[in-house]
Amino acid sequence: MPRRERPQPPPFGEILQFRVGEIVAGGAAKAHLEDGRVAFVHYAAEGELVEARIDRVHAGYVEAVTLHVLEPSPERVEPLCAVFGSCGGCQLQHLRYEAQLDAKHRIVCEQFRRIGHIEDAPVRPMVGAADPWHYRNHVRFSTGRRHGDLGFVPRDGRGLLRIDYCPIADPWVNGVLPALQGKGARLHQVQLRHNPQSGSYLINPEIPGLPFESGQKEYTEVLGGREFVVSASAFFQVNNAQAEQMVRLVGEALPAHGRLLVDAFAGVGTFAAIFAGRFERVIAIEESHSAVRDAERNLADIPNAEIRAAKVEDILPSLEVAPDVVLLDPPRAGCLPQVLETIARFRPLALVYVSCNPATLARDARLLIDAGYRIDAVTPLDMFPHTAHIECVTRFSLGDVGA
Repeated sequence: MPRRERPQPPPFGEILQFRVGEIVAGGAAKAHLEDGRVAFVHYAAEGELVEARIDRVHAGYVEAVTLHVLEPSPERVEPLCAVFGSCGGCQLQHLRYEAQLDAKHRIVCEQFRRIGHIEDAPVRPMVGAADPWHYRNHVRFSTGRRHGDLGFVPRDGRGLLRIDYCPIADPWVNGVLPALQGKGARLHQVQLRHNPQSGSYLINPEIPGLPFESGQKEYTEVLGGREFVVSASAFFQVNNAQAEQMVRLVGEALPAHGRLLVDAFAGVGTFAAIFAGRFERVIAIEESHSAVRDAERNLADIPNAEIRAAKVEDILPSLEVAPDVVLLDPPRAGCLPQVLETIARFRPLALVYVSCNPATLARDARLLIDAGYRIDAVTPLDMFPHTAHIECVTRFSLGDVGA
């Protein structure tokens, strides 16, 4: 019997009509080609009939960008940003904010089902932002080497999209941006960071001819009632108001008292410093050299907290004493298997996992459940309104396997 040939994907640039389904991870709406293959349609809302152009072709699926909305969803709104869709930094500005939160909640549940094979995970409602605009207090602008413009790389990856105003950026960022335009020649990027509580800011690298100082190597953040020194190359949350909500959620998930807290992927020592008073001892682990230097300063006045500079997978297995509480805040890739295996061997009574990627959270949750932990609660947090990014704070505890 002759082998049936697989149909060829539609060519790049072809315009098709799609009846789209739900918003999925990444922010696109899921649809199907006539032959049944999946199409991810960007800037569409669930249930809409849209006309979209194929702009990326992959081995098993295609991506398309909405050109015309033929039958709009009641959840659709006019995007506030003039370059929405070209910039690519935001994926969901075309949806009402409440619809964004609903979509993100469904994505978290779906990731637990599909990746973690965990049915009915205890996912709480999304913790939305009181103000979903003007929140981003850390922005990296790419530069135009000929004219010195500041902007972002467009979604198609070609050229530079000049940005004169970004509606999700901190007002301070938009305030200084006009003075920076035209001064980015011969620079790769310009980094802006600002904390509205301390008033401290950072513009890096130094740029001559500005009406304000630049070239700062560090600035001061305020979170959880404490000040933190943050270097230009160190990570810190970019949404101060939602970072306070994250601190609240982590505080609710951590026990009120404990013997030893291990704060893995500790960054500049944020959680270690804020929650050290609950524990007899805190060991913070971080591999970034700049973050470790900051953490040493941020923990200097806390006698029961220490920072260890190395990869978590190298330090954790060699700890001289087993922790009774572990706090994980890994990058998007999640935890390496040896980190979770070590936790399972130590068997801490409580484990709090702060995740910026529901997919790797679901993957790691499956391994922890198989090791004897149960999920007490998953609380998704909207740290980045109008984008597809989702943060989660999850509490695990020892007990019967919950899935």
